[in-house]
Amino acid sequence: MPQSTLQPAGEAAEAIAVLFYWMSAGAVVIWIIVVGLAVYAIYQPGQHHPQTIKRWVIGGGAVFPTIVLTGLLCASLPMMPELQRPAPEGSLHVHVSGVRWWWRITYQIDDETVVETANEIRLPVGRPVEFKLDSEDVIHSFWIPALGGKVDMMPGRQTRLKLHPTRVGTFRGVCAEFCGAAHAQMNFDVVVMPADEFDVWLKQLTRPTASSQEPDATDGEKHFFAVGCHACHAIRGTQASGSMGPDLTHFGSRPSIAAGLLPNDHDNLVRWITETDRVKPGVDMPAFHAMDRQQAAEIAAFLEGLK
Repeated sequence: MPQSTLQPAGEAAEAIAVLFYWMSAGAVVIWIIVVGLAVYAIYQPGQHHPQTIKRWVIGGGAVFPTIVLTGLLCASLPMMPELQRPAPEGSLHVHVSGVRWWWRITYQIDDETVVETANEIRLPVGRPVEFKLDSEDVIHSFWIPALGGKVDMMPGRQTRLKLHPTRVGTFRGVCAEFCGAAHAQMNFDVVVMPADEFDVWLKQLTRPTASSQEPDATDGEKHFFAVGCHACHAIRGTQASGSMGPDLTHFGSRPSIAAGLLPNDHDNLVRWITETDRVKPGVDMPAFHAMDRQQAAEIAAFLEGLK
C-alpha cells in the first residue's frame, strides 16, 4: 500500500515532492563543496596563501550556501498560499477526529445530512476536498503521504487541510504525532475512486446497513446485542446507537480492521474480538477472552455481512 511522498497522487504531494528534489539537489551541491574543501586541505598539506584560503572558506562555506538556501526559500514560499487556501465552495467536506487509537470520519452530505464511518476515507479523483480536523483526547497528526502534507489535530481546536487527489488507487494514512501505546497502529485506508463511482458509494453510505440473513449472521446479531457491543458501537438500521467506538455501519465493506492493522477477514475478526488487548495493547475495547469460539465466529459473520 503506497505510503510515500515521492509517489505523489495529489496536487499538494506533487508540489512537496518537487520541492524535496530541489532541496536535496541544493544540499548535495553544498555538501560537495564543503567536503571538497576538507579533502583538499587533507591531501594538500603545507602553507597556502592566506587570501586564497579566506576566499574559499568564506565563499564556499558561507556565501554559496547562503545563496542556495535563499533561493530554495524563495522557491518554497509561493507554495504556501495555495496549500493553505480552502477548497472551492461546493467541495466535499470531510470531518476527521483522532481518537486513541482510531479515526472517526464524518462526511458532510449537505447542510442537514452527515454520515459517519471509521478508519476508511474514500475520495473522488480530480475533485478538491476540504478536511476539518480535531482530536477527542490527545494531540494526533493527520497525514496521507501520497496526497499531501500533515496537519496536527488538537483537542478543543479545529484545523483544516485541502487535498486534491490526482490518481486512482488505495493509499495509507497515518498518525504522525506520538499519541500513546498504540500510536504505530493508528492507521487508515484511503481509497481514491473515479468520481462517478464515489458518488454511488457516498449515496450507498447514507443508507442503513443491510445485514446478511445467513443463520450464523442472524445468531451473531443476537450475540452482538447480548454481550453489550451496541453500547459502544452504532449500526444504522438497528438499535445499536453507541458513540464511544467506531460506527460499524457497512463494516463488511471496509478493507481492514483495528485502524488499518489487520485485513478484514473472518479469522482476523474473530481474533480481534477475543484477543483485542493482545492484538492492540492499550485500546479501550474489552477483550472477550472467555467468549465461546463459535459465538465469536457468529458475531464475526454478522459484522462481515454489514454491507
